[in-house]
Amino acid sequence: MNSANARALFATARLARLASASADGRPHLVPVCFALEHDTLYSAVDHKPKRSATRLRRLDNIAANPSVTVVADHYEEDWSALWWARADGSAKIVAAGEPEHARAVTLLAERYEQYRARAPGGPAIVVAVERWSGWRASEDSDMRL
Repeated sequence: MNSANARALFATARLARLASASADGRPHLVPVCFALEHDTLYSAVDHKPKRSATRLRRLDNIAANPSVTVVADHYEEDWSALWWARADGSAKIVAAGEPEHARAVTLLAERYEQYRARAPGGPAIVVAVERWSGWRASEDSDMRL
């Protein structure tokens, strides 16, 4: 699958998984809501309950190691409809009150009704996507998973 098709499929997903790694390489994976603008992916820490409201591992990991991967996928019992798309890039944390944070919140609110009712107030994660890749069953007769 070419990068444009991978990005287009990724954009249709409602949920993705953010993979980050600590400074010593320990992986961490969490589901995230996201918005895309060109090759920039935005997510934000919102009001949903978390183990710690201020010390999130994903934020610590990005501060120590900005390389991340974000994966979106689609599953159904009809395996001919399966697909996944991946965004590899460099992430940064943007604090509330900064212009880029406001852009993230605006884009997220356009995409998710829940954020129109209650905007994310925590830090935003901004990923500069450097590489899009993916796989789609309908484009590949060999269904190696």
